[in-house]
Amino acid sequence: MPINIPDALPAKDILESEKIFAIEDKSAHRQRIRPLKIVILNLMPKKIETETQILRLISKSALQVDIDFMMVKNHISKNTSQDHLVKFYT
Repeated sequence: MPINIPDALPAKDILESEKIFAIEDKSAHRQRIRPLKIVILNLMPKKIETETQILRLISKSALQVDIDFMMVKNHISKNTSQDHLVKFYT
């Protein structure tokens, strides 16, 4: 089943090149499938690489999975741009 990840997440291109199907928010909301919803708190320093690794594992599920990423409000990441965090993390 596809994983639902935020539109334009950098991991999406990598996953697609590996033939892992990731569905965008707009398409997922039109389907009549109730996905498993997961929030991931990514505390790893290389967040983009970690997102790709985690999503690769979750994509093996038989369920459609809706993924959101969460960040700690008062933590400043040294290895990931603030723009990426604002765009893809809650």
